Amino acid sequence: MMAASLRATVPVVAAAVLIGVAGCSTGTATKSGAGQKDSAPRQKGGAAAPVRLIGDGSTAFTGAQPNQPAVKRMQPGQRPPQFVVFSWDGAGEDGQRLFSHFREVGRKYDARMTYFLSGVYMLPADKRDLYHPPLHAPGASDIGFNDVEGIRATLEQIRGAWQEGNEIGTHFNGHFCGPDRGVGTWSTEDWVDEIEQAEAFVKSWKTNAGLEAEPPLPFDYSKELVGGRAPCLEGQRNLIPAAKAMGFRYDASSSGGLQVWPDRIDGIWDFPLQQIPVPGRAFETLSMDYNFLANQSGTTQGDPSRHEAWGRQMRDGLLAAFDRAYNGNRAPLFIGNHFESWNGGTYMRAVEDTIKTVCPREGVHCVTFKQLTDWLDAQDPEVLTGLRTLGVGESPKDGWTALMNGASSATSSAPPSGASVRRSAG
Repeated sequence: MMAASLRATVPVVAAAVLIGVAGCSTGTATKSGAGQKDSAPRQKGGAAAPVRLIGDGSTAFTGAQPNQPAVKRMQPGQRPPQFVVFSWDGAGEDGQRLFSHFREVGRKYDARMTYFLSGVYMLPADKRDLYHPPLHAPGASDIGFNDVEGIRATLEQIRGAWQEGNEIGTHFNGHFCGPDRGVGTWSTEDWVDEIEQAEAFVKSWKTNAGLEAEPPLPFDYSKELVGGRAPCLEGQRNLIPAAKAMGFRYDASSSGGLQVWPDRIDGIWDFPLQQIPVPGRAFETLSMDYNFLANQSGTTQGDPSRHEAWGRQMRDGLLAAFDRAYNGNRAPLFIGNHFESWNGGTYMRAVEDTIKTVCPREGVHCVTFKQLTDWLDAQDPEVLTGLRTLGVGESPKDGWTALMNGASSATSSAPPSGASVRRSAG
C-alpha cells in the first residue's frame, strides 16, 4: 500500500445543498438519503446510462454527475443560504485511510466536499520520469509518487466520492514552493503545461500503473476539472490566465481573504482561504489546518499534552468564523485541510467536529467549490454586488429585503475583522 503519508511534513500552506433544494437534480439523494451510494448512473426508466471509455479506459463518460443539488436564483428579499466549503489538498488514500473516513463523514452529515487531487498520486514511482515539471528535471517532485496499491486505493475513493456528488479538483503535481523555481516563479505557459500533465496522469493511470482490470473513473476529467488550489498558495497571478485558457471556472489559490462575498478575477471566481479567529490569541490566521499548526507547535509532532487544546482551539476558531458569517453577512466560509495526522490527528478531529456541528444547521449548505460556482453564476449580478457591500460580520442595516432590492447600506452586527493576521510561508 501507499506509504503512511505522501505529503510533505513541513510547510504546506494551502486552501451544499443549494437554494431551493428539495432533492438532488438526479432525484437520487435528499437530506435524509445522503448516505446512500450510487452504483452505475441510471437513465429514466432505470436503464443504466451508456459508458463511453476515454483514451486507454482510465476514465469514461457515464452521464451527468449524480447527487447534485438543484440550482435556483434567490427570490427578492430572500436571505442568502450559508455556504460552507470543506476542501482537501493533495487528496489520496494512504495508510491513514482519511479519504475514506471523511467520505463517510460527508455522507452522514450531508456534506459535499472538494478533493484536490495531486496528479503524481496517479503515477507510480517507477514511471516518475513521465512527469516533466516546469523549471525542474524530469521526475522531480517535492511530494512522493505512488505505488500500484496506493493508486488502486486512491482510485476507489475518487470513484465513490464523485458518485456521491463530491468534486475532484486539482492540486497540480510536484508541489514546488518558494523562490527557487517554485510555482510562484512559473509563467502562464508553465501553468498550462502543469495542468495538462495533471489531467494526463489521471486519464492514463491504466497504462502507467498496469491496472487494466480496474474499472474506469466515471467521468471525463478534462470536462469535470474546473478549479484547483496551487501549492503553498503561490503563483495565482500567472495561474489565472492559464486556468482561464484551460476552462477553469474558479481558483482557490489565494490567501488572506476576508469573510466577505467572493468576486471574480478576469472571469474566474476567486475563493481564498480566509482570515478567521484564533481563540485566545490577538490575531487571526488562515482557515486551514496547517496554519493553526504553524501558530501552535510549529511542528507536526508537538507536545502530546497540548494536542487536545490545539485541536479545540482550531475547532472553536472555525465555529467562531462560521457564527459571524451565519449571523452576519452570510458570506461563504472556505475551510482547507490535508489528509494528515499532524499532532496526533487533532486537526482532523477539529474538522470533523465542525462538519457535524454546522452542516445540519438550518439554512446551511455544505457544498463543493464547483457547486458554489454554479450557484453564484445563477444569481442576479446586482444582487451579488449588493452582498459584496457587507463587511465581515455585517448584516444589512435595513434588512435583507431592502438589500436584495438594491439597497447597499449596511451596519455591523458583529465586530469587524481588524485583527492582525498570521500566515505561514509555504
